[in-house]
Amino acid sequence: MADTKVGMFTLGMIGTNCYFVFKEDEEDEDGNRHCIFFDPADKGARIFDALKENKIVVDLILLTHGHFDHIGGARELKELSGAKLGCLREEEALCKDPYLNLSNNYGMNLTVSPDLLYSDGEVINAAGLKCKVLKTPGHTSGGCCYYFEEGNILISGDTLFEESVGRTDFPTSSTSQLIASVKEKIFVLPDETIVYPGHGEVTTVGHEKQYNPFII
Repeated sequence: MADTKVGMFTLGMIGTNCYFVFKEDEEDEDGNRHCIFFDPADKGARIFDALKENKIVVDLILLTHGHFDHIGGARELKELSGAKLGCLREEEALCKDPYLNLSNNYGMNLTVSPDLLYSDGEVINAAGLKCKVLKTPGHTSGGCCYYFEEGNILISGDTLFEESVGRTDFPTSSTSQLIASVKEKIFVLPDETIVYPGHGEVTTVGHEKQYNPFII
């Protein structure tokens, strides 16, 4: 069975971590590996070219949430790759609103229109991979994480960071919802689950259960 691997770009003015998940040893007839790409923060063409150079094809683009620093490269990557864009159903309005997604705060007018809207607990099959949508409101009302049971991988966006959590002073944010999301959706996962956050360093569920001062 091919190993599930995670690659990363860090892009944009706030240093957003953009991940792509793929099966290392599975190639198509043209020698390409296929991936799911998460949160294309900026420079969609740069992402596309770098992946293409390494013979990696984007089959699906997924958003953990719709803030400007996670969607800046989404439209370009979508156009170049031909991949569909998906997010949690409750996040669609934020993706389409420059005020809610904070882009107008920086003199931008960023919007994206998701092709696919998911529900909590839905299982996504793409690029030879399977991941589960975990609805984790708090940082935004429609924020979510994506859990790959095979590989013990969690793409956590801005819900959970290494020994920290996402801000809750933005439109649609809620501190109580964020804490509940972490406790009820993330801390129930196996301790060895590797957490890939939207900013900062990689961590594990077990580490955060023991050392995260924001979740009590």
